[in-house]
Amino acid sequence: MKKLIFATHNQNKIQEVKAVFKGFSVVSLADLEYHQDIAETEKTFVGNALVKARHVFELFKLPVFADDSGLEVFALDGAPGIYSARYAGEEKNHTKNNDKLLDALANETNRVAQFKTVIAYKDANTEITFEGIVKGVIAKKTLGSGGFGYDPVFIPEGFDKTFGELPKEIKLHLSHRSLAVGKLHHYLNSIT
Repeated sequence: MKKLIFATHNQNKIQEVKAVFKGFSVVSLADLEYHQDIAETEKTFVGNALVKARHVFELFKLPVFADDSGLEVFALDGAPGIYSARYAGEEKNHTKNNDKLLDALANETNRVAQFKTVIAYKDANTEITFEGIVKGVIAKKTLGSGGFGYDPVFIPEGFDKTFGELPKEIKLHLSHRSLAVGKLHHYLNSIT
């Protein structure tokens, strides 16, 4: 089974990816005993995903993929965007992030938003990116205890419940990360 590094420390992301990624052995940075944060120095999801993939490839010389994901709210000019995890501060507190977002939209009728993931894959010969987007709206309050991050405030298009309320299987099928990882999985299967 081909080994792939997923350049993340986020256990929620690892669980999501392993549910989608069959036929490969996916290992996290924690599995490799690498506990340092990789600075996200770029101004786009693509740039940050590539920075992480390149950094980890240089360290381990194994095929690697990295993601950068976030929530883009149209009424807020795309914020929180690449700053989604740190929207309310460096401690990356999901509850504070959601509260700040709901406060920012308190008097806003346009609640259209999208979750975006960019996956960057790198090996010795290839560097390629894949994108996954889920469109939806921001709820008026947090709803549900499932998922993580902005899941309790995001209602995906075609549903009347937040990702925090929807069953895990539905969220995995719809998620921006699953869509991007699915594209990567398809690509890797096509070249092996």
